Amino acid sequence: MTEPTSAGILQALRDVIDPEIGMNIVDLGLVYKADIVNGHVDVALTMTTPACPLGESIVEESKVAIQRHVPGIRSVSVDLVWEPPWQPSMMSDAARRQLGWT
Repeated sequence: MTEPTSAGILQALRDVIDPEIGMNIVDLGLVYKADIVNGHVDVALTMTTPACPLGESIVEESKVAIQRHVPGIRSVSVDLVWEPPWQPSMMSDAARRQLGWT
């Protein structure tokens, strides 16, 4: 069996779309951490603003995406964090292009 990797976690999280922007949470720069230790996944992510009503929904979607797409994991913890505050500069170049910001 292949060991799960942080890259695999990030790939799974590309399936989680921020419905307000229509873009995945990885390219938006919302994923701050994706660690795996002994099969236990620990993810920290944020929202573009603390007022975003979709935080808990995106946390749950993230857990499901990881469990569905990453074999060999034992558990998944996804924490919603607010530090550091999200900034548009955290987006990937592809995300900025898609939004017409480059």
